[in-house]
Amino acid sequence: MILCFPILLTSCKDDFGTFYEDNRPAVPVTFPGTTTYGFNPYITKSVKDSTSAIEFTLSIPESSGRTIKEITRVSAGSSSINAGSVATATYIAQPIAGNGTSVKFTTTLVEFKSKSAANARLVTANGEIAFMFLVTLDNGETIIPVQVRVRLTA
Repeated sequence: MILCFPILLTSCKDDFGTFYEDNRPAVPVTFPGTTTYGFNPYITKSVKDSTSAIEFTLSIPESSGRTIKEITRVSAGSSSINAGSVATATYIAQPIAGNGTSVKFTTTLVEFKSKSAANARLVTANGEIAFMFLVTLDNGETIIPVQVRVRLTA
């Protein structure tokens, strides 16, 4: 046992330290027009204004040399949604075409509530709903950016 311990310590030498690295895509996606205090970008929306647009603009740097082909999938629900749910999400029926280095996602609270009974229960004053996107670039690369939220007010 004493002889095996040094072997175990040196066998992982090349990988040691990589466990705590951020998983950052080569092309970062940002959300202009949102607010960020802490981790997730968000916008604020009144539950009384259920028919006006909820809009998120997704943007990549022009210096990346890439363009956004489309938002391929959208996952929506509570703030517990995660990247694993995006690949099979059905919030949008068709991909949303990109426009150069940006693309705009638009929905309403009425549409959000119509997707499921669970979504309908989330739309309350002082509540929060969340969206995650699968973005496809012009070269076929896919990116799942951080979750964005809508903070709901009375």
